Amino acid sequence: MIENYIVYLKFVDEKLKNFFDRQKPYIMCKKGCAMCCKDAQIPYSKIEMDYLMLGAWSLSDENKRIVAENVKKVLKAKEEYKGDNFRYDCPFLINDVCSVYEFRGIICRSFGLLTVGADGRVKVPFCCFKGLNFSNVMEDNGNKISSEKFKNLGVKDEPVAFNVNYEFLTDDDFAKGFKFEFGEKKPLIDWFIQKEEKQNMLDKS
Repeated sequence: MIENYIVYLKFVDEKLKNFFDRQKPYIMCKKGCAMCCKDAQIPYSKIEMDYLMLGAWSLSDENKRIVAENVKKVLKAKEEYKGDNFRYDCPFLINDVCSVYEFRGIICRSFGLLTVGADGRVKVPFCCFKGLNFSNVMEDNGNKISSEKFKNLGVKDEPVAFNVNYEFLTDDDFAKGFKFEFGEKKPLIDWFIQKEEKQNMLDKS
């Protein structure tokens, strides 16, 4: 099933690359930013997690140790958290760089674009409000594209939203065409609560 998921990833990556290329004037993503990897919940399906762990197993012993320590810190923080919306930095982030980049999940690959949500509404990446993606064409209140700012950029392609929200890209009906299932979905860190063998593997660095 992993082999079929890899085929799916290739298909999705090609589509996303085209979308990001078309929106290049509004994209400020760069290595070392990592804003999208922090203070988040980071949804992951079972097959995404299985593939991610293939990347984890290939890490150097030192990086395995760092990730294992990061996981422990996040799990401890989650235990002590009293609210309902626990957010955390991705434990695979090392010096603001993804240590398993080629194995990253769907949300990590698609984040940064304007997206059409499951409710049909256009959603702006939160980094826009930090002066990054699409901030150069968005009204100050973040509610709509500024026609004045767009004209001042002097670019051809308008900022547009794509149907690449996480719910759509991880729909099992869609996955059936590639002969695999995404399976259960939950925040990344929650997989480490039930999957002790993953934590143990990282501890054996």
